[in-house]
Amino acid sequence: MKELNCRGLTCPAPVLQVRELLDKGTPSVVSVIVDNKAAVENVRRFLEYKGFQVQVEKFGVDFRLVGTAVEGACEIMPDLKPEENSGVKKILVMVGTNRLGHGDDDLGKALLLNFIKTLKEMGNDLWRLVFVNSGVSLTVEGSEAVPVLRQLTGDGVHVMVCGACLEHFKLIDKKQVGETTNMLDIVTSMQLADSVINI
Repeated sequence: MKELNCRGLTCPAPVLQVRELLDKGTPSVVSVIVDNKAAVENVRRFLEYKGFQVQVEKFGVDFRLVGTAVEGACEIMPDLKPEENSGVKKILVMVGTNRLGHGDDDLGKALLLNFIKTLKEMGNDLWRLVFVNSGVSLTVEGSEAVPVLRQLTGDGVHVMVCGACLEHFKLIDKKQVGETTNMLDIVTSMQLADSVINI
């Protein structure tokens, strides 16, 4: 068994440490200790993508993830790369705020909600929606944007929500839509997109 202590590390450090460990050879069992729920979700997902069966145990304020390699399992990393020659442009929209523009905050919030509602007009070109900083508040219970975002995910748009940001605002248990993600996934998605729009 290989063990990693990732206490005190924020996104994307725990995933990067697990990736570095696995790059040196695939152990049959790996144990990772983290101290925040965002790291739990990101490390669990990464290990599952790498063909591990993962169990999560909570002890005190920490979490232990125990990944057991599944014999014959192959890596199932999601296909982040846009299809070549598909004729569809892959646009990533990065939402780093809970309002659009400066001036009146209530107007800014209404404008951003209208912007999100109008994103469907991009059709199949809209590939990923990434929420960071105060933008993550649009993905949690009570947000008027949640039903719109659920519709977009149903239409095939991949919604990614920064786990470190959710932790910072104490919203991780209130997230209603999207995949809790880390900066490694966000940067990789930006690199693979045909264009990135920042809000």
